[in-house]
Formats: sequence, C-alpha cells, structure tokens
Amino acid sequence: MAVQSVESSTASSASDASGAFGPAIALSCRECGERFDLGPIFACEVCFGPLEVAYELPAGDPEELRRRIEAGPNSIWRYAPLLPVPADVADLPSLHPGFTQLVKADNLARELGVTGELHIKDDSGNPTHSFKDRVVAIAVQAARTFGFTTLSCSSTGNLAGAVGAAAARAGFRSCVFIPHDLEAGKVVMAAVYGGELVGIEGTYDDVNRFCSELIGDPVGEGWGFVNVNLRPYYGEGSKTLAYEICEQLGWRLPDQIVIPIASGSQLTKIDKGLKELIAIGLVEDKPYKIFGAQAEGCSPVSAAFKAGHDVVRPQKPQTIAKSLAIGNPADGPYVLDIARRTGGAVEDVNDEQIVDAIKLLARTEGIFAETAGGVTVGVTKKLIEDGLLDPSLTTVVLNTGDGLKTLDAVAPTTGPSAIIRPTLDSFREAGLA
Repeated sequence: MAVQSVESSTASSASDASGAFGPAIALSCRECGERFDLGPIFACEVCFGPLEVAYELPAGDPEELRRRIEAGPNSIWRYAPLLPVPADVADLPSLHPGFTQLVKADNLARELGVTGELHIKDDSGNPTHSFKDRVVAIAVQAARTFGFTTLSCSSTGNLAGAVGAAAARAGFRSCVFIPHDLEAGKVVMAAVYGGELVGIEGTYDDVNRFCSELIGDPVGEGWGFVNVNLRPYYGEGSKTLAYEICEQLGWRLPDQIVIPIASGSQLTKIDKGLKELIAIGLVEDKPYKIFGAQAEGCSPVSAAFKAGHDVVRPQKPQTIAKSLAIGNPADGPYVLDIARRTGGAVEDVNDEQIVDAIKLLARTEGIFAETAGGVTVGVTKKLIEDGLLDPSLTTVVLNTGDGLKTLDAVAPTTGPSAIIRPTLDSFREAGLA
C-alpha cells in the first residue's frame, strides 16, 4: 500500500496550521511506535504499520472539563478538546453529527433475560442515518487543513452517503467508490448529494485496492480519501461513541459493550476512547468487556478468535449484512487483542438470526435497525445463551444504521397482517377484531 507524500502542495504540515488539530501532536505507528508529523499519511515509513493520532490530552480538574463538555453543542463537537480538530470546529460547515440516543431497552432486556441495565446506542439518528457521519466529520476537518479539493472513499454503502452529504455541506467535490451490487437504498442515498458515485465490479476489498492505487496516481492529486490517506483522523470519530455512552450513563463506564466489526476500526477506537476518559479522570477506572459481532457469512475475526489465532485469515463475503462485508479487515488483529485483553469475545450469527434480531429489536423497542444492528442484537442474544455475556451487568449494544437502508433483508418475511375489504365484516372475518 503506497504512502502519499506529505510534501505535495495539498499537504500542509501541522506547523503550518497552528491549532487546526487541537490536542493532537503527532501520528504514531501502532506497531513500532515511530512518530511522524501530522499529515495525510496512513502507514509507517519504518515498518508499514498503521498510524493513529497521538495527543497531549487536557490536564487539570476533571470536573471543569466535564462542565465544559456538557455546556457544548449537542453533537460530537462538544468533545473538541479530545479530538484532532480546531477549537472553533462547531462554527465551521458540517453536518454536526452525534449525541444520538442511548435507549434504555427494558422490553428487549426482558426478552433476553437481562436483569441488569441494557441500552441500545442508536446511531441511526445521525444526519445520513449511520455512525459514518462521525468519522467523516473528523476527516473533513483534516481535508480542509491539508488543502484537499475532492473527498473520496471506498465504501460498503453508509460511508459513501456520509461522504457525499458532508462534502456537499462543506463545499468539496466528492467522488466515492462502492461495490456494484449494494442495496438500492444505499446507492440512491450516496448518489442524491450530487457527487460522483462509481460502482466497481467486485467486493469491497477490490474497491479498497483500487482506491489505494488511485492515491498513488497523478489523477488522485488533491484527493482526500477519508478511510485511506485520512484514515488516522477519520478513525478518531468513532471515539465519540465511547464519550457519549459514558456521558449518557452519568459519566460511568459500561460493564459490557457489543460492537459490530467491519474493518474493526470502530471497535478499536471505542476502546481507545474509553481508555482516554479513564486517563483524564472523566470516569472511574474499572474493568469493562468488549465484544465484537460479525455475520457468519463474513466472519474472519470471529473465526480467528474461536481458533485462538492471532492472524486473521481473509474470507470472501457472502451475507445480507453488506455494511460489514469486509473479508480482509485491516484492524482485525487489534480487535482480537482488545477482546482478549478485556475478557470479551468475538461471535457471529447467520443471516436468519440477523433478520430475527432486527425484528426482535423493532417489536420490543421500536428501533428499526439495519443489518449491522441485527448482527449486534443477534450476537448479544447468542452471547447470553452461551454464558459469555453477564445478563446482570450494564450492557450497551450498538445499532450503527437505519433499517430503511436494508429493506431487502426483511421485506420477504414482513408485510401486511391481512388485506381486507373496507368493511367491518371483512375486518372481523380476518380475525383482527
């Protein structure tokens, strides 16, 4: 995978953009620890390991920082002091995602035999109805600082829509790439914002490889690929899920959290966010368990976890959960480390179980989740049945998108209870009275 030079005219150094990255001070290699100036690079020049943002986090009175956060906007920008963004980020053009509902799911808890608190973090309430608005919002700020003119991505659907919408609001051109056979709703949503939408014949992994080649070609000059050359900043958006969950729980850590796995980045960054809150004293330090959730038809991380392997063997995806259909997840090994370190696990469910879980969440809590939400709820049920998740503890389950995006998954088994004539007799004959 090529490393884009930071010397191009589109790539200002952090020193040229004082304050643009808030508390961020460098990019750090997750493998060897080598540090680099903040720039549009994503792989270590020493060992080719992935880079992530390193910080000087706020020091001082945690209570004062809590008050500052709580007085902020009802979006991810309330956490600007903990993110690689300028202090005035809330005043800049963006979709202002985040601060979505944490739903106390008592009805679902009864169905699953949960005696502790069960919450659904429902990120379908974001502007384009998925958690991807969070990560894109951070990437847009970096793209603005680096002088990029075009926003791009490889996507399984939700990210394409989030990039298109964010680019339209922020005044960027957009050109996004998707597998050619995505759900129709996601294709329309990605296209409606007026940018270029390009279908690639193949899987998401084929799309991602193409984008990596485009970055190294002159035609990609001035392009910010949010999940490639802007990936270190993009990934930080997922931390805001951890921040919000803890704040909405009254500034306390959940005991258990169930997170869907596509690339694995979301899970690793939620763990990073929880550790940051502990480090700066915003929450009390205590053990927590992180569980990863995959679809059986694309479960390379789950397979590695169950086999006790440290290496994730790629798979060819075949599942209705297309937003999670990444057969070679970049953060898979880090997910394994986190699940094992925290005492969690990685589990998977089949397509039938996904659909059943979507319907279960809808009829118990009035939340219509996309297939990824069916995966997390289905895996939660399976983990409880297998004795791996403690039903007496405080548990948070993520729903990362809106079911209206994946109607095809439930449409064959969902429809009218009856079709009747417009008479009371017909209503009674149908057994509805």
